[in-house]
Amino acid sequence: MYDPSHLRTFLSVAQTLSFTQAARRLGLRQSTVSQHVRRLEDATGRTLFSRDTHSVELTEDGEAMLGFARRILEVHEQATAFFTGTRLRGRLRFGASEDFVLTRLPEILEGFRHEHPEVDLELTVELSGTLHEQLTAGKLDLVLAKRRPEDPRGELVRHDRLVWIGAERLRLDPDRPVPLIVYPPPGITRALALEALERQGREWRVVCTSGSLNGLVAAARAGLGVMAHSRGLIPPGLVRVPDRAGLPELGQVDFVVVHGRRRPSAPGAADALAAAILAGGDRLHRSSRKGL
Repeated sequence: MYDPSHLRTFLSVAQTLSFTQAARRLGLRQSTVSQHVRRLEDATGRTLFSRDTHSVELTEDGEAMLGFARRILEVHEQATAFFTGTRLRGRLRFGASEDFVLTRLPEILEGFRHEHPEVDLELTVELSGTLHEQLTAGKLDLVLAKRRPEDPRGELVRHDRLVWIGAERLRLDPDRPVPLIVYPPPGITRALALEALERQGREWRVVCTSGSLNGLVAAARAGLGVMAHSRGLIPPGLVRVPDRAGLPELGQVDFVVVHGRRRPSAPGAADALAAAILAGGDRLHRSSRKGL
């Protein structure tokens, strides 16, 4: 009833909220993406996206289809692997950004290990900047991380906006430097936050530096200052800093999966895990939809 290629297209549009970006990710024409979505809507008899010239949003039925599409594709891939007799083996060195410690990434990794038990999966959790450095040095085979706006590498998992967050009771004094809670270099959000403040001419001071997201969150919950963070990954106990605080816009951020340039000992495993992450990108939010 539901064509797997149409379901994959649907998931890509749902994750990027863009027919153009979904087409780029899948290597299809935008008209083909639209056709796949239309055929899936015809098959379900429901409208899955509400869209106009400026935005694309999931409808209530589209939200419901997310879970069904993911499970259908998982079973389809399991059946394909079983009957083709493919058995992936070898070591896969996978790096995930600190940003995903509060999401459902473990479910994706658990499913991967269940489907490919003979792959030795080694997980590294680090800053995005550090992961990209380790990938370039050949120390990792696959990375799930943020990328800087000018970096073209990687397949887009999801697109989000960076926002300022802090404790709800926090009040910023406009006459004093902005108290910053930041990752150490080469943290990408750190660099983007400092660049935004300097463009605005706003003074700042670092009140907490930690390589651990838990350390940053603890400092923010204590009301020590503000931190730049993905809007879809805001940790519990923290809120967006209101616009009246006058902090500068931080812009957009892309989360991508990037393959290493060197051939890993389990190349098929890297492709399989990347595909699982791309298919399950809607799980990489803080909550059930927007929310190892």
